[in-house]
Amino acid sequence: MSQASQQRITDLKVTGHLMTLQTGLFCISHAAGQQPPTAAGLPGVRISLPPVSAPGNVQIVTFEQDGWLGGRNNAALVRVRRGPAQVMITIYQEMNTRHDAPRLQVIQLSAESDPLPVPVPAAVPVESEAATPKEVPPVEAPVVQKPEIGAHIQRRGDVTGMLGEWMGVPGSQAWIEGFGIAPAHLIQSDDIEYQAVLGKGWLSPWVEGGQYCGSRGMALPILGLCVRLKGAAAKKFICRVTASFTDGTKIGPVENGEPVEADSLAPLEAFLVEILPRGADSKAKRGGRKRKQNAAEDLAALLEEEIDELEAEVLEEAAELLEETQLEDEIEEVIEEEIPVKPVRRAAKSQPRRASSSAQQATKKPKATGRGGARGRKPSRR
Repeated sequence: MSQASQQRITDLKVTGHLMTLQTGLFCISHAAGQQPPTAAGLPGVRISLPPVSAPGNVQIVTFEQDGWLGGRNNAALVRVRRGPAQVMITIYQEMNTRHDAPRLQVIQLSAESDPLPVPVPAAVPVESEAATPKEVPPVEAPVVQKPEIGAHIQRRGDVTGMLGEWMGVPGSQAWIEGFGIAPAHLIQSDDIEYQAVLGKGWLSPWVEGGQYCGSRGMALPILGLCVRLKGAAAKKFICRVTASFTDGTKIGPVENGEPVEADSLAPLEAFLVEILPRGADSKAKRGGRKRKQNAAEDLAALLEEEIDELEAEVLEEAAELLEETQLEDEIEEVIEEEIPVKPVRRAAKSQPRRASSSAQQATKKPKATGRGGARGRKPSRR
């Protein structure tokens, strides 16, 4: 056997730690600003139960089923029902690597030991076998459609539905902990992928259609979602997402696989995913433009009718005013004919009378005599 055909075993640098947690719900995630992993996917972190632990006392939920977190941008949820309890953190690195070991941070989300109770539907009474059988006419079994979308909702548990229908109830204040999409019409599950919004700028890894994304029974809500089509389906169809959040925020419809989240980072309570052919979108726009054009034509016709009616009213009022003016003129002519107008003599202006000659003479000043009479000088004595 040649050396090339023999198996190669690469040694790794592996370190393990036991983390002790108290009762409650915890989020273990990568710290921000870490280096991307190498082509081999290292360094990486795995969270698992220790070799010795009480059954069912510690529950670990990760986006990967084997508890692998990778080197950055990932997280795990750990619920401890009765503390203190331990979880095992294992770090894998390449030999002689320059990458630092991944740094983790732990956040306690709740001090409760158990998730919120999920209501159980009331039991349906079943008739005993001893009861008298009744003849029931045969009824055709209804066609049951395969659910295309599912989610785990606070106080409701697992809920299923169809694409094009609301998942969750807007305004219910019941958050969504996780969801999955498996289209059965128009596209296949391989044509769609989605993410969950876990925090500001923090998204879960992309999950392919038909798989669950988020947590279940951990009392931890997701803060939004991101859905997109891929491959040939992205060229033929569009994916629209509309969402409602517990603080009353409503966003959408959003296309092109953009994250749908509230600015307040409120939990997601309901969402609507629609898969539509791209032609339907353009037809809807053309139909909208045609409806607008028809509405404009109807408005123009209505305005024209109102203008015609207004012109008729103005002409009618003008005719009535003309008739009234002519009638007034006729009445004035009749009055002038019946009552003659006498000429009025104008009184002559009174002129002031001239004063009598005696009065005029009395008013005259006596003339001065003598040599200086004119100037009022005394006569000189000789």
